Amino acid sequence: MSSERKGSIDFIHDIIDEHNKTGKFGNKVCTRFPPEPNGYLHIGHAKSICLNFGIAIDYNGACNLRFDDTNPAKEDQEFVDSIKEDVSWLGFEWAKECFASDYYEQLYIWAQDLIKKGKAYVCDLSEDEIREYRGTSSGGKDGTTPNGKNSPYRDRTVEENLDLFARMRAGEFDDGTKTLRAKIDMAHPNLNMRDPVLYRILRAHHHRTGDKWCIYPMYDFTHGQSDSIEGVTHSICTMEFENHRPLYDWYLENLEIYAPQQIEFARLNLTYTVLSKRRLLTLVNENYVNGWDDPRMPTLSGYRRKGYTPTAIREFCKRIGVAKADSRVDIALLEHCLRDDLNKASNRYLGVMDPVKLVITNYPEDKRETLTGINNPEDESAGTREIPFSNELYIERSDFMEEPMKKFFRLAPGKEVRLRYAYLVTCTDIIKDDAGNITQINCIYDPESRGGNAPDGRKVKGTIHWVSAKDALEVEVRLYDYLFTEENPDGLRSDWLSCFNKDSLKTITAYVEPAVNNVGDRENFQFERTGYFIKDKNSTPEKLVLNRTIGLKDSWAKIQKKQ
Repeated sequence: MSSERKGSIDFIHDIIDEHNKTGKFGNKVCTRFPPEPNGYLHIGHAKSICLNFGIAIDYNGACNLRFDDTNPAKEDQEFVDSIKEDVSWLGFEWAKECFASDYYEQLYIWAQDLIKKGKAYVCDLSEDEIREYRGTSSGGKDGTTPNGKNSPYRDRTVEENLDLFARMRAGEFDDGTKTLRAKIDMAHPNLNMRDPVLYRILRAHHHRTGDKWCIYPMYDFTHGQSDSIEGVTHSICTMEFENHRPLYDWYLENLEIYAPQQIEFARLNLTYTVLSKRRLLTLVNENYVNGWDDPRMPTLSGYRRKGYTPTAIREFCKRIGVAKADSRVDIALLEHCLRDDLNKASNRYLGVMDPVKLVITNYPEDKRETLTGINNPEDESAGTREIPFSNELYIERSDFMEEPMKKFFRLAPGKEVRLRYAYLVTCTDIIKDDAGNITQINCIYDPESRGGNAPDGRKVKGTIHWVSAKDALEVEVRLYDYLFTEENPDGLRSDWLSCFNKDSLKTITAYVEPAVNNVGDRENFQFERTGYFIKDKNSTPEKLVLNRTIGLKDSWAKIQKKQ
């Protein structure tokens, strides 16, 4: 087992280590990642993926990718394909690709077995009536006595139940008119144990089985048995399944089949983010975002399109660890992991987001030269590149101040600054439009200062970036911010959309050096002093579209330093 990984998930390792000591599973470890193909995976799923595949790696075991496809009304092949792409992108390989629908026939046989044992029955109550008969978790009027009551169909004979169940499968009954329920205990303190539904009638086209079935097993009746069929040893789930564990065990015990061990851990909650699949679906369907892979979405496809790296997400999942208690993780930690990875791997370029023209009046208008830029100061092997230079440049508007405040070390009237990789320039005058906006900054340059150093050794504090206006590429840049203005949008319950950030996407026109055109489609890069970017899928050879992955500021690192 990897000692590097154990530190973050000790309690699960402790359970597995104990099983290995006792030989419960013959020193075998097999996990599974079991998504329902009814949406795209999000950052919370990444935690489960890294955990399940990581456990398998730690113990030289196996991890299956299993699709729990039991609700055809909400599932689609599109989601299956996206899930497989996301798991692969994170860097994991599954031992087997499985589907719960592969086991439909076996599940049907097992349901018949429960009927024959007198432990399942066909019920004619409607969905609302089943809910009413089940009662409440708080019990009766005294608040302690369970108040569930038996279905009037609970005492049907084995023969009648087998006949009705077969006719349900044959399609003789309308949707919702009958269910197959387990016969457990309507007075059980755990609601999940009060005669749960095993099968319901549902005429919906399944993305794999087509119209072969008109009855479908419930998730709870499918999950544990699928684990059993696949030889899973440790079924690792989030805490909301803790109350389902008695039912998970009941099915396996009463079917008398191999029983894995279910272990629960706390799901991921992230600041300024919602991870409820229902709420993410609302954002997509009601056009708050532009699809599941919108770079503002917390989906893995959204993160990938925005420029996040699998290394950063795996490191984030490692750092947050796994616990039993719910907590909300500061999104700044995820961003810190991303910056740390991008800083090492990303080549640097020059780009101006909010341009104002700078004209060097003593530089010949017809002169052009190329300067040398360092591609990555963190990686010498990345080499250098050539950057075109001319008398007309674009600089950031924020790098100039007409009346500079104290400790403003950038460009101002009469002030000298260093142009990155180029020359020292001094502002001589400015040109404004009728509204008083600065439209041009005039400067003179020191011809002897190529490379940015003064020949006489004079000190120049400020360095600014630039691009040649005569050579720059005009590009569309999409600037992304958090989807929500509140740290805990889930805490607003039904009013969670009230804090939707209407400024979460801004589109601007920027100017960048020509070398950016040669960047690969999924290659991260940095605009110096600005942030990290990546080409969007909407880019064309005629027009580049760039997504800002993240800015350079690292608030999490500052928090750590202060602590």
